[in-house]
Amino acid sequence: MDQDGAHGAVLRLQTDVVGFFVEGLDRRFAFKAVDHLDLTIETNEFMGLLGPNGAGKTTTISMMSTVLLPTEGEILVDGQQLNRKAAAVKRKLSVVTQEYSMRQDMTMNEVMEYQGRLYYMRKKEIRAKTAELFEFAGLSDFGHRTVRHLSGGMKRKLMICRALMVEPEILLLDEPTAGMDALARRQMWDLLRSLKDRNLTILLTTHFIDEAQALCNRVAFIDGGKLDVVDAPLALIDQLGPFAIDNLEDGKLVSAYFPTREAAIERLRELPEDAVLRATTLEDVFVERVGHRITRG
Repeated sequence: MDQDGAHGAVLRLQTDVVGFFVEGLDRRFAFKAVDHLDLTIETNEFMGLLGPNGAGKTTTISMMSTVLLPTEGEILVDGQQLNRKAAAVKRKLSVVTQEYSMRQDMTMNEVMEYQGRLYYMRKKEIRAKTAELFEFAGLSDFGHRTVRHLSGGMKRKLMICRALMVEPEILLLDEPTAGMDALARRQMWDLLRSLKDRNLTILLTTHFIDEAQALCNRVAFIDGGKLDVVDAPLALIDQLGPFAIDNLEDGKLVSAYFPTREAAIERLRELPEDAVLRATTLEDVFVERVGHRITRG
């Protein structure tokens, strides 16, 4: 089942046309984790893949990075098949996983040197690239600190620097702010925003809907291995109604959405004083479409 020559689904990367083209991508275990996934991500786009636990997000990224291979289908990058033997093709992609995948006794500089050597980079090039990326991530003063003595936020930044070491065209980010406090998350957002200036195609999975709303050009909702909707965050919010009213009914929070502020205010006058008018968020859209409240943190 896990063979490089599977047939059916197609994932194409064509840097002059689109980033990813995914058609009918399947992955089955004892259950179907990803079910006929169709998704196009344009070159230099920042795409968010959102869904509850077990929705298929990590499985999708794992197939894109060849950690897993599709039960059915093939993955093409610039018209070339992506598999575990296609080193030149795989080099175009880097992934930042949920887990901290670094030795605790290594310094930050050693982590970067090891990554560079894996790709046969020269020592001078490794040092220059490390300095550039640490400056980019705000880590320049910490190169001699061991991984075990880094904060969670610094470890995440280091993993991004490591992923950028070989100048990939595509960056896969699997919940890069998991476990961070609010301040560290916002600092990471600034770093991720700046990645847009490096001409990268980025796919982000996250449980934080506000994160996707702040960072992504478009988002895709996934649940039960199937895509529900793909669009720009503001377009999805406008479709639902950009103004929301929250009201407690029999101890349950009920939200209603309106196309204009005037329509929302008119409705608000008919409700109890504790009803609240606010701006609609991308999380509201997800809850209405998928029916699950995203886990916070």
